[in-house]
Amino acid sequence: MALSLLTDVEVRAREALAASSIYVLREIEVDLDGGAIRLTGNVDSFYHKQLAQELVKNVLDGVEVVNALRVVYNRERSQPRRAWE
Repeated sequence: MALSLLTDVEVRAREALAASSIYVLREIEVDLDGGAIRLTGNVDSFYHKQLAQELVKNVLDGVEVVNALRVVYNRERSQPRRAWE
């Protein structure tokens, strides 16, 4: 693929994630990796990991998407804080 086409692909992937109503998806990093798009960063769930991949795939028909996102559970959000902590 020509460099300008690859740059366009990267921009479209970033725009798709930035338009998401799920805030954590807006923080995902998008990079070119050869002829593929690589998604990196941390998300809260496997659902968000899959959702990010599908959002990008939908706007980049035929472009390989490498999903290198890490699922990191936020314990602070899932467990109430005790008064003595």
